[in-house]
Amino acid sequence: MQTGSIASSPMGTVRTALETMTTHDGGLKRAFGTSLLLSILLIVFGIFALLLPAVVSNRVVMVIGWLVIFDGITQFAHVFHSTNVGHTVWKLIVAVLYVATGAYLLTHPALGVAGLALALGMFLFAEGGADVVAYFSTRNSGASPWMLADGIITLSLGLMIWSRWPFNSPWVIGTLVGLSMLMTGTTRLMMGLAFRKLASDSDVAPSERHAA
Repeated sequence: MQTGSIASSPMGTVRTALETMTTHDGGLKRAFGTSLLLSILLIVFGIFALLLPAVVSNRVVMVIGWLVIFDGITQFAHVFHSTNVGHTVWKLIVAVLYVATGAYLLTHPALGVAGLALALGMFLFAEGGADVVAYFSTRNSGASPWMLADGIITLSLGLMIWSRWPFNSPWVIGTLVGLSMLMTGTTRLMMGLAFRKLASDSDVAPSERHAA
């Protein structure tokens, strides 16, 4: 009975609130530390990819090759769960093609890099063209000029890759991966620092009001 009265007393309420705030602050610090570490790793690996784009391009193709092989093995496992003969044969053919494609990428990474660079150039060209068309189709309704700028830049990147393909293939993939990792890491780092500053300001404000 006495314990219950202490827990429900103002002192017990304050103690519980302090413990909750301490636990919350500890969780925020751990989350910020993890985010900071990931941001720094992304920035470091992004710089590494920019310095050695050909090496990164080969590694990207090898990762894709292993993913394709794993997908082919999964497709092969599903063959035994199919009851229809036509579906079974089709899944078996798809599984064999996946495994063969993945194995070819692993044994011929240079050709895989060239193919991936060509596909990337086609994608950027199509995306940039779509953005430009979308801007001129909607400019009367207040479309942002940034859409046009983004479309022109993306279209130009696609044309640049096409104009020098396949000679630029070794550095295209690695450079774009490095830029993406560098920008993502920098963005995460800036957002984490801004969030930490905001959390610190929100913690200081109540203590200042309490002191006043």
